[in-house]
Amino acid sequence: MAEWVYRFGGGEADGNAGMRALLGGKGANLAEMASIGLPVPPGFTITTALCNAYYAEGRALPPGLDAEIDAGLAHIERIAGAGFGDPDHTLLVSVRSGARASMPGMMDTVLNLGLNDETADGLARASGDARFAYDSYRRLIQMYGDVVLGVGHRAFEELLEREKEAHGYRLDTDMEAGDWSRLIEDYKALVRAETGSDFPQAPREQLRGAIRAVLDSWMNARAVTYRRLHGIPAEWGTAVTVQAMVFGNMGGDCATGVAFTRNPSTGDAALYGEYLVNAQGEDVVAGIRTPRAVSEAARPASGTEGPSMERAMPEAFGALKAALGRLEGHYRDMQDVEFTVQQGTLWILQTRAGKRTARAALKIAVDMAGAGLVSEAEALARVNPLALEQLLHPTLDPAAPRRVLARGLPASPGAACGKVVFDADEAEDRAARGEAVILLRTETSPEDIHGMHAARGIVTSRGGMTSHAAVVARGMGRPCITGAGELRIDEAARECRAGGAVIAAGDVVTIDGTSGELLEGAVPTIEPVLSDDFTTLMGWADHARRLRIRANAETTEDAGTALRFGAEGIGLCRTEHMFFDDERIVAVREMIVAADADGRRAALAKLLPAQRSDFAALFRIMAGLPVTIRLLDPPLHEFLPRTDAEIAVVAQAAGVTFEALRARIAQLHETNPMLGHRGCRLGISYPEIYEMQARAIFEAAAEAGGAHPVELEIMIPLVATRRELDILKAAIERVHSAVEQETGSDIAYAVGSMIELPRAALRAGEIAESASFFSFGTNDLTQTAFGISRDDAASFVGDYERAGVLPRDPFASLDREGVGELIQIAADRGRQTRADLKLGICGEHGGDPDSIAFFEEVGLDYVSCSPYRVPVARLAAAQAAIAQGGDADSLKEDREG
Repeated sequence: MAEWVYRFGGGEADGNAGMRALLGGKGANLAEMASIGLPVPPGFTITTALCNAYYAEGRALPPGLDAEIDAGLAHIERIAGAGFGDPDHTLLVSVRSGARASMPGMMDTVLNLGLNDETADGLARASGDARFAYDSYRRLIQMYGDVVLGVGHRAFEELLEREKEAHGYRLDTDMEAGDWSRLIEDYKALVRAETGSDFPQAPREQLRGAIRAVLDSWMNARAVTYRRLHGIPAEWGTAVTVQAMVFGNMGGDCATGVAFTRNPSTGDAALYGEYLVNAQGEDVVAGIRTPRAVSEAARPASGTEGPSMERAMPEAFGALKAALGRLEGHYRDMQDVEFTVQQGTLWILQTRAGKRTARAALKIAVDMAGAGLVSEAEALARVNPLALEQLLHPTLDPAAPRRVLARGLPASPGAACGKVVFDADEAEDRAARGEAVILLRTETSPEDIHGMHAARGIVTSRGGMTSHAAVVARGMGRPCITGAGELRIDEAARECRAGGAVIAAGDVVTIDGTSGELLEGAVPTIEPVLSDDFTTLMGWADHARRLRIRANAETTEDAGTALRFGAEGIGLCRTEHMFFDDERIVAVREMIVAADADGRRAALAKLLPAQRSDFAALFRIMAGLPVTIRLLDPPLHEFLPRTDAEIAVVAQAAGVTFEALRARIAQLHETNPMLGHRGCRLGISYPEIYEMQARAIFEAAAEAGGAHPVELEIMIPLVATRRELDILKAAIERVHSAVEQETGSDIAYAVGSMIELPRAALRAGEIAESASFFSFGTNDLTQTAFGISRDDAASFVGDYERAGVLPRDPFASLDREGVGELIQIAADRGRQTRADLKLGICGEHGGDPDSIAFFEEVGLDYVSCSPYRVPVARLAAAQAAIAQGGDADSLKEDREG
């Protein structure tokens, strides 16, 4: 078998669907479809191994590849009955990318390869349709010029628009054969002017250039960004598929389109898709023309004009419907299928697991499991845990007044409000400053990926339900409206017109991606209602998982949200967060700046009742579930008064002069407060602080323990040595004994240690002699292991990811090799000392699916995350448990589609 090239077509194939890692998703699925007898144009796939070799050799193609490509072309020519470069029987091919995980629109494609001055004339004679032949040739020059030669796409578009205006044409389809011939000469002149060379006439030179360009696109900016956002490793590489062209632009009996076997927005089991008559595939995806509905049933809801494919092309539609049924039954998942109809004959160009909203993913998974198509474990693997967040956030209040500015297609459900921006870079910049933005564009392109990710929602005036904007927005969970033709967007002037209204950059709008409405101003929202499918899937997840799921919460509101989403306790109550209230912050500042213990105790006495009340409320709402309270751990700079007005207020409360307090603040200044006088170090220096907190905790437990027993865990932060823990544990025990004696209560509790310093991880065996449990504070552990300030990392971590130094931001997804090894060491050494040592994690990584998979491997007992990440963690923990008995990479591929 060939080393780099795998053939398919003619009812046979060298590969199959199980070879995604080598052939990419596209190549593996084309091979599979060919093998089961579906109408697939013949072709061959160049492997992902070639991509990796190409980059390893400094972007050089390996020797022997040309011979394998020639053999692959001969295979296509034999089946197609045409020759590559033969003017009498012209074979044209496409070159497309195809990674292991779907990356829609992120890499490059070149169509109509093989056309030149001679073969274009030959194609015109053979087809009897000169308009089709020259339209195809100008498409090649434009696409090849852009993708391979680096001539800007807009330069070609400007020439096309000039030609249309000269003849009074409105649409591309109005152009005649002679018009295309003139434009071809203009295009070739543009290429010559921009590159200094003529457009290549040799078909094999074209093919080689296109293959190189597709390989190069694996490392283009948008592909790198997409991989970073979706956790796709760069070392996976992309395959390259070379395939015989079939034509949807040969006349009125030709079409091209995209169809889903189920509705990708709702999950309903109904055929869903769009098509264009007399067009090529990029016309649908690029949103250049607004497409029509594939099925008659979907046409009214789609809002599109013109007859459905079912009515206009009943025979081709019947063949498509049958093929879609076969594909979903074969793959046992919702499929996203690209097709072309050439002179009434259906061809299937691609199938893949369809991108879907979280709502649709849940319904499809539950419905397929209910029908016996997949197991519960497979259903769980089909849902990306992070996508569940789409279901947990507010939607627009249907009773709220609203003024509709424009309507378009409901491309991705949900609601968002923000300031209008017209540029992807501006969207990213404003979002980085904390602003909510809505990106308005005529149409999006893959270059806009960073701005789409930064925006709360996306609106385009062109395009359909399967355009670039729609597909990417659904994958990101962003609400999106496409095809809002009422909008007249002037990106240069940074404004758009909708009816009589003018929307300028910075204006606030709201979008409803479910109804396709763009609304004026900010519209109120309501809490979401979770479906029965959500409950069912979460039930399966809870049955499958081993890890317990807790939440990080300090307020009863957060705790209530966490319970509603299935939390099994509080894994981190950050007591310093309880002090940011305006009435409490003065007492906290008074405590910090106090010059002696008496001054601190006076301030702490003001805080004790509030702390006790807060803890009692948490104990009541948690009703016997575990509550882990971390004692005070404030970097002091977060609490110190900064302005003269703040200093004056604290000075008055503390009974000291303004000048004395300013001097005390200067005395407390730290060069690196995150590694300074914080955590247990405060408790050692100022024992009265932790004594007050312990008293508040125990008194609250005595008060709330009547209705439900309180499962109380007290956690000491920033421990580096066992001696620190011993000193503070003894102080807590003294307070505990006093409160029990005063209240007559029997208060059970445990004392544990945060493990957030490398020294603590290495000395975990000793620390476990005193600690009943460990909780890994992975935010600080990452910070101290890398020596990177988590507050400043954003300025350069992106550079590290792009340079391949780090696969992902280590503060977002756990660094397994370094921080992970410290966790593994601490877990092993801690349990060697204390076999029943409880192990948990309470950093931001507790809600990251890839990190949760690692915590399952290590054998932690629980993860704790933000309340809205609880369902994410429940599902991720189930997938991690299932993956322990299988291939974790396969599970990730299943989630990515």
